[in-house]
Amino acid sequence: MRIRLGGLGDVPAVLGMFDGAVEWLAARGRERQWGAVPFSAQAGRIETVSGWAAGGGMRIAELDGRPAGCMVLGGPVRYVEPAEEPELYVQGLVTDRRFAGRGVGGALLSRAAEEAAAGGAGLLRVDCYAGGDGRLVRYYEEQGFTRAEPFSVGGWPGQVLQRRVVPAGCASGRPV
Repeated sequence: MRIRLGGLGDVPAVLGMFDGAVEWLAARGRERQWGAVPFSAQAGRIETVSGWAAGGGMRIAELDGRPAGCMVLGGPVRYVEPAEEPELYVQGLVTDRRFAGRGVGGALLSRAAEEAAAGGAGLLRVDCYAGGDGRLVRYYEEQGFTRAEPFSVGGWPGQVLQRRVVPAGCASGRPV
């Protein structure tokens, strides 16, 4: 697997990943996570993905030379309070359903931890949909995250999760 910096040329592929995820979730009665309308049919979603691509935080995982997942790194999202210490925030994460079960999401999250450490942050955070059966929260816990604070945006239940990392140059070798 190769992970590279994403850019504007990746927007159609990333929108396609989100469209596939929305279709997969809706087919399982899980529309509350991202809705049932494809991202590529929503101007606001297209604008968000395009902004991610232009902002320098987009990472694309490739398998067999094809985009298999996307992660966006940066500061905390507007509906979450910033941490009281240096942090890196996973603003978005999606994998192409065609590569399900191949560790794409885990590889991207490992890359995020590496980048947090290299940038001197001792904290990596992410938020996700916390409704339904809680499956998504458990996924992040399986990736080494622990629950921080729950939140709600317009009735949409969310959960912030965090993972401690060892910042580059940390003499103790332990997470801060």
